[in-house]
Amino acid sequence: MQVTETLNEGLKRKLAVVIPATDLATRLDAKIEDLQGKAVIKGFRPGKVPASHIKKVYGRSAMSEVLEEAINSGVSQTLEERSERAAAQPKVDLPEDQAELNRVLDGAADLAFDVSYEVLPAVKLMDFKGIKVDKPVVEIADAEVDKELNRFFTQNKGYEDKGDEGVVEQGDHLGLSFVGTIDGKPFDGGTSDHAHLTVGSGEFIPGFEEQLVGMKKGETKDVKVTFPADYGQKSLAGKDAVFATTILHVDGPRQGELDDEFAKKLGLENVDGLREAIKSQMDAANASMARQHVKRQILDALDEGHKFDVPEQLVEAEFNTIWQRVVHEVEHHGRSFEDEGTTEEAAKEQYRKIAERRVRLGLVVAEIGNENKVEVTDDEHQQALIAEVRRFPGQEQQVYDYYRKNPAALASLRAPIFENKVVDFIAEQAKQTDKKMSGEELGKLIQADDEYDVPEEHHH
Repeated sequence: MQVTETLNEGLKRKLAVVIPATDLATRLDAKIEDLQGKAVIKGFRPGKVPASHIKKVYGRSAMSEVLEEAINSGVSQTLEERSERAAAQPKVDLPEDQAELNRVLDGAADLAFDVSYEVLPAVKLMDFKGIKVDKPVVEIADAEVDKELNRFFTQNKGYEDKGDEGVVEQGDHLGLSFVGTIDGKPFDGGTSDHAHLTVGSGEFIPGFEEQLVGMKKGETKDVKVTFPADYGQKSLAGKDAVFATTILHVDGPRQGELDDEFAKKLGLENVDGLREAIKSQMDAANASMARQHVKRQILDALDEGHKFDVPEQLVEAEFNTIWQRVVHEVEHHGRSFEDEGTTEEAAKEQYRKIAERRVRLGLVVAEIGNENKVEVTDDEHQQALIAEVRRFPGQEQQVYDYYRKNPAALASLRAPIFENKVVDFIAEQAKQTDKKMSGEELGKLIQADDEYDVPEEHHH
């Protein structure tokens, strides 16, 4: 086999490969000999068919298989000898001239083809000890726990219909329909036939809920509000809107006391036990968000500390995956890029940068994991599968069967575990500084992290 490099630019390689006809003939003879022992042809005893007859009957198709095997093994062998790893499946270009191919198939010519590929870049790892990370530490004030405890109590003691004469008060649970307009025109997402709202929860736009207090079941009113300047949907931010709102039903909180009896119904000893359980949940949620923010900083530092070219094929594949989601989101919500305060070209550029960052970080994380022997255990993999199955109540068996029958999907569950273990490994070496903050401040940090990267799907 003769190999000549015809292109070596950055990560791109192109080779001209020639496999001599004599090599192909040797491979073909071995294939014919194999067929001789298996072929069942009328008029011949099993295993006694002459090689010349086998060649006559199967020659062309056997030679096609020989060519395919020769190309695959030739490419693998060449990459091994060159100590290169292809980023994706190498592209093989065979001669376009059919007459030339026929001569190869007939064993009268050498097989010449081109192979193009991109190599995986060598990754020189940075010193992780130089990474500085702020670790959010949230100390929950007693007042916050009390507020959450009361919210939990109100939510769990339930509501009862206040009847046709029921008047809306703070804390009531409402059913309502509305049509929102800006300058007299309805807007996307501004209409609902039957929405639910707890008055005073702050779930709706500031100023909306207060205007419902005092209304009765069946009453309609124009609720006038202004969208916040930092509203997530840019096309609505800062705009004045009118919601023609009808109250469908008014449910008031059931009577009852937040006492030990209530706690016992939930399987806890007393109110103090319930309070502790709620505080533990709040602490766990904050710890999870703190880990998420630390991970974000570490990935940013890795991105900053490793600058190298990444294979275009991998970036293109990652970009296409992201872009499909973006287009689906835009079309699904009947929106345009202009509604989002951008253009298709600018959005493409933004997501291409994200795709490149993801590919680079993927290569860096893989290298750190390999170099430091970070591994995902079978037990961890199994736990991830169980967690995934539990996400689909009522469909557990179908989801489990899907993963069992799709090794690639099952393997994909390892990737996030591996990434988190690598991040934890770096976090241990990085310089972490505790930074005290409120739960609200931490929530804003997480929101800013998400907006910057648009990690899994297009956010509105």
